[in-house]
Amino acid sequence: MSSADKGEVTTTITATTHVTLPPRSNAELNPKSKATEFFGPIGTAAVTFGTPFTAYALFYTCNEVTGCAPSGAAGWQTMFDNLAHWPTVAGQWWDWTAAGVYLAWYTWVVVCWAVLPGEWVEGNLLRDGSRKKYKMNGLWALILTLGVVAGVLANPGGIDRFTWVYEHWVPLLSASLVMATAQALWVYVWSFKSGELLALGGNSGVFIYDFFLGRPLNPTFPGFPNFDIKTFNEVRPGIIGWVVLNISCACAQYKKHGYVSDSMWSVLAFEIYYAFDCLLTEPVILNQMDITTDGFGFMLSFGDLTWLPFTYGLQARYLVFSPVHLGPYFTAAVVALEVIGLYIFRVSNNEKSDFRNGKNPKNLTYMETQRGTRLLTSGWWGRSRHPNYLGDWIMAWAWCLPTGFKSPVPYFYVVYFAVLLVHRQMRDDEACKEKYGKDWDKYCKLVPYKIIPYVIIPLRISRDSLS
Repeated sequence: MSSADKGEVTTTITATTHVTLPPRSNAELNPKSKATEFFGPIGTAAVTFGTPFTAYALFYTCNEVTGCAPSGAAGWQTMFDNLAHWPTVAGQWWDWTAAGVYLAWYTWVVVCWAVLPGEWVEGNLLRDGSRKKYKMNGLWALILTLGVVAGVLANPGGIDRFTWVYEHWVPLLSASLVMATAQALWVYVWSFKSGELLALGGNSGVFIYDFFLGRPLNPTFPGFPNFDIKTFNEVRPGIIGWVVLNISCACAQYKKHGYVSDSMWSVLAFEIYYAFDCLLTEPVILNQMDITTDGFGFMLSFGDLTWLPFTYGLQARYLVFSPVHLGPYFTAAVVALEVIGLYIFRVSNNEKSDFRNGKNPKNLTYMETQRGTRLLTSGWWGRSRHPNYLGDWIMAWAWCLPTGFKSPVPYFYVVYFAVLLVHRQMRDDEACKEKYGKDWDKYCKLVPYKIIPYVIIPLRISRDSLS
């Protein structure tokens, strides 16, 4: 999932202004928080250790040797026998060459950020009265990277060489995990010395909880105040890396079978377009909860650097050793589903963006709040409070259906994404309730549906119920 456009549904018609706030002490700016998110320290510890295990498990239970979800005792025994001595280098836990390649990759993306042209965009007003500026040139980084990849593939033997990425899946995953963990530890430790602004939710004093949720709000490296680590990671190394992994999978399928299947082309087209769309609208991320509210900790570092590229790439990896031939009719049906999801996703986000920027070309209705802001009550945002999540989930089905129906494992993304979106909807609604109070209750009566129009999702967990 790209995290672009995953902001709360609320929209305001206000001009961007510079506000001077009265001086506040560090203690006032960074109050202590309660460890209640994700069921507190126990829940965050479970996710911290469980998500890396899941990322590895998706490979070791779905690969060229054992197949996808081994059937029968013999298949499972083969999987366990080969965990330590995998028949191919792809199964090794660690490889120093792969670690060097991953470090070079991360360095490449940082250099692209530094040297490529890009607009500096001002972010939202922070509670200390300041605004950060962010360099938006992710699209150019993606285009340049694809140009380099195309140059490699165009040379004799280039396709064979580019399969190296696919063949070193696990050690590259391990290298990304080390990078994610190191970054989360660094920003956690440095936040005690830097005096920087902290996230309101990640300052509980409980290590595992604050390490996971993220203590600093906008961490930077000493001497590089304009390089916001969190915003950079959000849509750069992981999303562009996901595209590179998918292309390597297509090369591996060609090397193994002598062709690239229509199912592989479909997955490539859908997911590369998604990456382009995300980076084309990169400034939108400045309004999402990840940037405005969440701290930078293991949750975001792991999610951006490891989880996104190596689990979202499952469909393309599966098709390498289990190619599916869709045919023209099934291909057309999958493309239609992708277009429907993309339409809902893009149109709903455009409505929100226009309204937030003082435009209302569709004459959408809205309600006034006591804060002086306005909440949309018609259009897609009148059908549900998170219509962009619905479009995103429909697209998730279009990405998974090309893998066929031999195994349920390639559909992991659809199930995981549904859980993610419901959880995010709960967090969004909780934040809006705190922000708007009784006005939010009125709004929920006008727009009762949370994600899917005309479908009530009864699940609701408040922070108070967990404390």
